[in-house]
Amino acid sequence: MPSYRPGSTAMELDTKLAQLGRAPSMHAGMVNVPIYRGSTILASTLEEWEARKQDGNPMANYGRFGSPLSRALEEAFCELEGGYGSTLFPSGLSACTHALLGLLRSGDHLLLTDNVYGPTRTFAEQVLKRLKIEVEYFDPADLAGFRARLTERTRVVYLESPGSLTFEVQDVPALAQAAHEVGAFVVLDNTWSTPLYFRSFAHGVDVSIHAATKYIVGHSDALLGIATANERAWPLLQSSAHHFGEIAGPDDIFLALRGMRTLSVRMRRHWETGVQLAQAINAHPAVAAVLHPALPGNPGHELWKRDFLGASGLFGVALKPMTQAQLSCLFGSFKLFGIGLSWGGFESLALRVDPRPNWRAGENVESGPLLRIHAGLEGTQDLIADMTRALDGALDAGEGDRSVCVEQAGDSMPNAGKMRTHYGYR
Repeated sequence: MPSYRPGSTAMELDTKLAQLGRAPSMHAGMVNVPIYRGSTILASTLEEWEARKQDGNPMANYGRFGSPLSRALEEAFCELEGGYGSTLFPSGLSACTHALLGLLRSGDHLLLTDNVYGPTRTFAEQVLKRLKIEVEYFDPADLAGFRARLTERTRVVYLESPGSLTFEVQDVPALAQAAHEVGAFVVLDNTWSTPLYFRSFAHGVDVSIHAATKYIVGHSDALLGIATANERAWPLLQSSAHHFGEIAGPDDIFLALRGMRTLSVRMRRHWETGVQLAQAINAHPAVAAVLHPALPGNPGHELWKRDFLGASGLFGVALKPMTQAQLSCLFGSFKLFGIGLSWGGFESLALRVDPRPNWRAGENVESGPLLRIHAGLEGTQDLIADMTRALDGALDAGEGDRSVCVEQAGDSMPNAGKMRTHYGYR
């Protein structure tokens, strides 16, 4: 079982996760804040209506500006993050894009880590450039090169650590210090770590973003984004959300607040299972490299040990070269790993991904397919056996024995294959 390093506050976090955002006395004694649905919010008097318009008044005068439910999640999450204010968005990508829109102006210079989440890169290329914002990418491992790209026009530095798909860990404190020297805001996509395992604001970040769709919700049944800012960035982030009319749905907010109660328990299990699974397949003859920052010897492992309090269940696997038939056999052999987008839920997932245009992690390994693996909450040994069996089958298929692949795709688990087909996993 993973253990917290000295200086962590695991007990305090567990208690906070169970208690924050709850006020039974204000909701008829309900343990959980009820779902509030509504647009119009009535006032009893004209004076009450006018008072709601004052800055800082916690009462809203329209449903788009929040409810007791949305404020409960925002305030709880902000305290977990250690920020000044949090705001909700209808998806993780929406949190990413509106944080950028709130901080950037026409003519500004944006520096993006080159291993950034693909849709964020697409937004920068197709939207921000159209708004006359200069977009430039940098290698976060090259601090000198990063410093050379900073200018007086650099308004935002956008980080993601570990990097999307390839899981390089970045020296966030050093990058943030350099960015602040020219007055730039530092934005971090912190979805992989959650607030439990990386303390964004303690490491110099100005805006911390989470696709709450993933670990915060934890059950793959809601879409939600959360962005938290320090005092300097908060007015810009908040106004961006309001100007674009962004509001998350009440059912999704409720599910995120519910998921937060078990976040610590789930994350410890994801961490434990992910590391054991990564270690188990690291030496498999079909595997060229496992990309997991919590494994000794992986690039960024020392930074991970220094800055992080734990790991999630998401990591990469670089396979040795194999044919399309072998790859099809691999995915066709899975009994427990679903084939689908997203991650962070209770279920395990496997997906072939394309890390280009930038894949520094692949420079020293045989270039084969890259898999993104999410270790869910199933039994660890069952997941190891399932992944090992599928990798074995892919190798056997390469030797011309297709019957092995067909045999492994059978019903060793009752109805498993039929269920995956019915629900679109295959």
